[in-house]
Amino acid sequence: MPALDHVFVCCSAGGHEAAALARLGLAEGTSNTHPGQGTASRRFFFENAYLELFWVSDREEAQGPLARATRLWERWSQRDTGACPFALVLRPLGEGDSGPPFATWPYHPLYMPPHVAIDVAADTPLTEPALFHIAFARRPDHLRTQPLAHRLGLRQITGVTITLSGSEPLSAAAEAVERAHLVAFSRGDDYLMTLAFDHGAAGGGADLRPDLPLRLEW
Repeated sequence: MPALDHVFVCCSAGGHEAAALARLGLAEGTSNTHPGQGTASRRFFFENAYLELFWVSDREEAQGPLARATRLWERWSQRDTGACPFALVLRPLGEGDSGPPFATWPYHPLYMPPHVAIDVAADTPLTEPALFHIAFARRPDHLRTQPLAHRLGLRQITGVTITLSGSEPLSAAAEAVERAHLVAFSRGDDYLMTLAFDHGAAGGGADLRPDLPLRLEW
């Protein structure tokens, strides 16, 4: 069974919404760009996973032949008109991990060596989060290359709940990640991602709406 590596939330170009997370007491890690894919991000790392604020930085690249099949352009550009603005990215739990629990196709981005691929879930609708699997990814606290100490005291992401709008049945891939206890899905009027930290032991929380469809609980 895989583990959660990171989640992304689509945001405005430049990721200015990151300032609200910093005001809460989160330490921002390095930003990231994805050459050939036309996207960029700002990131907040925890011991076991990280949160990524994600946007399209080059519209031509994002709609070009290399990145088109990922539908990242559609997910970002339609985030206010019906597309689910989230993604779940998985990694192996250990050496004996059997891989993602859903059918995939290999994506070979330009920013990785030619022999390296990201596994993209096949046949997932834009009304659900995008699903990826990165076989070489590792826990942030194993890599020790990003800030993990936060003034707010958060250590680990221990739960992800995604509220979906609409009533369509879940895809087979979404059902598989929910069965694996990697995410819980609920239904509501608007898309919302709720991240639980440290099993909610401190009894705190913050709602980032309307700037981001994101709620934190700790």
